[in-house]
Amino acid sequence: MDGKEVESFLAASLADLKMTGSERHALADYLNTHARNAQDKGVVRHLTFELARRAFSNQNDTKILEWMEEVLKVVAPIQSNATAPDMAPDSAYFSPGDECLQRIIRRFQLVKKHADLCVFTITDDRISREILEAHGRGVKVRIISDEEKASDTGSDMRQFTDAGIPIKLIRAVSADGRDGHMHHKFAIFDGLRLVNGSYNWTRGAANINYENLVDSADAGMVQRFSAEFNRLWAL
Repeated sequence: MDGKEVESFLAASLADLKMTGSERHALADYLNTHARNAQDKGVVRHLTFELARRAFSNQNDTKILEWMEEVLKVVAPIQSNATAPDMAPDSAYFSPGDECLQRIIRRFQLVKKHADLCVFTITDDRISREILEAHGRGVKVRIISDEEKASDTGSDMRQFTDAGIPIKLIRAVSADGRDGHMHHKFAIFDGLRLVNGSYNWTRGAANINYENLVDSADAGMVQRFSAEFNRLWAL
């Protein structure tokens, strides 16, 4: 099944408001063969919700939700003996694609008390919205960024400043007086999680570049990066 065939398959399953055993097996076989990663499964998940949304106006809501639940049990089964992705000690993500972006967004959705960001440049408005939403619900956000990049077209530093988020802009200078950059790309969430890697918080990093991102709960790593953040914040 290709994308169109998947949509037709799901639509046919929804038509009688049931997901039969044979339909579950067919969907599972398709995912095992064609869904290479969580992003591919996310496409199927999106189609499921989209079909359900279209049907809400003229079908019984409860039965539709029951159908959706059966689909999602196949697409994203609950693994009771495995560590949930959001709680896994360490995980790695790569771009191009949405893996890195979605992991950063997820961290902002989960953060409770404070987030310290030390990022070369932030221009991806999808991430910026999550930063602003976290700040709006009371999360204490601090941002360190590169002084030169903050004035680039597309930089979201002004939005953060206008929202009342504390910002520290840094211009690195070498021992012999040459200008450099504050080139870090890391963030610490609630003093418990570290997100770090080559991934710039830009659309280019998501859509074009080969980048990496590591999400870690290693206490030693979190402590070292927190110390670096505080050192730079005190400059």
